[in-house]
Amino acid sequence: MKKLLFANWHFMRYFRIAIALFCFYTAYEQNQWVFIAFGIFFLFQAIFNLGCGPRGCNLPTKKNEDE
Repeated sequence: MKKLLFANWHFMRYFRIAIALFCFYTAYEQNQWVFIAFGIFFLFQAIFNLGCGPRGCNLPTKKNEDE
């Protein structure tokens, strides 16, 4: 778990943290508390390194050998 949290930090993880902090700031400053949900979403993605990879969000397609 420690390796998952502290290894492989790259631009997108930092960018997601920045978006989360911006959402938290916006929620506090403008009293728009719905932004906290967006902030939690992006913070969760950044901490656990979830989201789309470098090849996008597509699932790999399996080619039929029969055809």
